[in-house]
Amino acid sequence: MPARIDHTVTSGTFSLDGQTFDVDNNVWVLGDDTECVVVDAPHDVDAILEAVGGRTVKAILATHAHDDHVRKAPELAEATGAPILLHPDDLPVWQLTHPDTQVGGSLADGQSIEVGGVTLHVLHTPGHAPGACCFHVPALGVVFTGDTLFQGGPGATGRSFSSFDTIIESLKAKILTLPPETVVHTGHGASTTIGAESPHLDEWITRGH
Repeated sequence: MPARIDHTVTSGTFSLDGQTFDVDNNVWVLGDDTECVVVDAPHDVDAILEAVGGRTVKAILATHAHDDHVRKAPELAEATGAPILLHPDDLPVWQLTHPDTQVGGSLADGQSIEVGGVTLHVLHTPGHAPGACCFHVPALGVVFTGDTLFQGGPGATGRSFSSFDTIIESLKAKILTLPPETVVHTGHGASTTIGAESPHLDEWITRGH
């Protein structure tokens, strides 16, 4: 069977810099009928395992290490035997949530991950978090952007470990250069396309400053 994308939404909280917010997080599962990878492991491990559906999980890919994206990653790793992969620049953020748990491996810009007959390309896109990564799957015409790009603009940069100028540079260099028909699967909220978002770059820059 060809590769497909499964999706579920889990609800919980996001905490950083002494503030806590209620959030709904997307979980994306990419693979075929036998194997898959999970993009982010937020609030509900049972919901994630339901989306996996008994397939072999090759890896748990963290778009970044904010607690609402990795809270259940160690539990999911234990349940599936899959390694947690995180860009090393986000280890200080990871340790805020999981000070006694190590990740299982690293993500790097330009890295390729094979799953279900397709190749996922890792794009290091710092700004929302120093180790934020997006995952481009050309064969399916999609990119998983975590909190780097949403419908309506870039992810928030007003908290610790973040930089507006850096996220804009990441978007310009790595994301908005993708084909305009590329579907953007985000960390929160609705999906969008590169073509729908890229014309608004100048507005984002004006708004951000």
